Amino acid sequence: MKLKWVAAAAMAVIGNSAYADSSVTLYGVLDSGLLYQSTSAAVVSANPSTLTGLPPGTRLPPAAAASVANALRNLGAVYRFKDGGIYSSVWGMKGTEDLGGGYAANFRLQGTFDTGTGKTGQSDTAGVPGFFNQIATAGVSGPFGSINAGRQIAPMIYAMGETDARHAQYFGSILGAWIGLNSAAGWPGTSTNGPIGALYDSNAIVYRSPNFYGISADLEYAPGGVAGHFQGGTRESAVLKYSGYGLRLAALYYSGHDTNPFTTVSSTAATAVPATGLNNNRYWYVGALYTIKDFSVSASYSNGANPAPRSALNPNGGTSLDLYSVGLGYRFTPAFNVSSGLYYIKDRNDSKNTSLEVAAGADYSLSKSTVAYAQVGWVNNHGVMTQGITYGALVAPGMGTAAVNIGLRHNF
Repeated sequence: MKLKWVAAAAMAVIGNSAYADSSVTLYGVLDSGLLYQSTSAAVVSANPSTLTGLPPGTRLPPAAAASVANALRNLGAVYRFKDGGIYSSVWGMKGTEDLGGGYAANFRLQGTFDTGTGKTGQSDTAGVPGFFNQIATAGVSGPFGSINAGRQIAPMIYAMGETDARHAQYFGSILGAWIGLNSAAGWPGTSTNGPIGALYDSNAIVYRSPNFYGISADLEYAPGGVAGHFQGGTRESAVLKYSGYGLRLAALYYSGHDTNPFTTVSSTAATAVPATGLNNNRYWYVGALYTIKDFSVSASYSNGANPAPRSALNPNGGTSLDLYSVGLGYRFTPAFNVSSGLYYIKDRNDSKNTSLEVAAGADYSLSKSTVAYAQVGWVNNHGVMTQGITYGALVAPGMGTAAVNIGLRHNF
């Protein structure tokens, strides 16, 4: 009799395993448009030491100095096809398996590509594209929340987007202003490994808590895997959020070691920088978005810094940059929305380095899957600031620029 019950229980377990509910979804987004920008540049960073891989103050040979100066100059107006006016074009797949008792296993793979050329997006390694350069995770979820492991969009980006009237879009938003912090801090723009915060983190483990009366938290840790240096290449972050009664609040702290990036790049060679656990990436942010009826208003303050001392291997040490933002939006109908934002960056170490950006946009849902949009922006850079209006359209140091972008975004 006991044997019969054991056999029945075993068959029940096997049956539940074999017939557990599961699903796999293929999805994607195409976002294409046209962009006009009144000025342009060849590189992201205005820091010659970043471009050459040499310590600050190094005197370059005349030919090399001329090459750097040419890279930093204004190349003139540009009219071009532009992928990713709202967000990047992506293709991906995701799957979930019901484990019973409120628990589930999941995976997700997602990568960016350029609709104009078909090229895949960049990775953590300079000049090397990544097929699933945004997300490549496996995880579990349940009453405890969720845990996902692998390359993923950093939790800080979601927190910033949820407290920005422009929703951290690629054109004129808190995302573009944060990228302006990175370029001012010496980011060469050749990889996703930047000096302030992170858009993506590789080898990351992210825990997301359940929602308790509108309060939730995200915790992230990414081991570096560097032999002999426990903190070599590590990333850590914490995000606390609140949502309720039309109000969204977010506070975050991000810390990284050996960032921006593991190599310095010159026109002729790439020099490896040892990953020893240098604490050279710190970012914190507080922001709020309040929606009443059809109006939305947002505000934020953040600081990005390279806390480690300046040295030949850390030419941007001591960098400290403040970012302020305000935004306003109005939804005329469920299908038609307008939003605007103002983003101001200042260098705590040099008052000459400031940047002011103003942007506005309108989007109209033609269907559940298709959105048409138009956007306009203006930025005024001073000193060595290179804040741009839209991701991927570069601006020369200290140059102002205006931009107009129209496009279509389709989900499938």
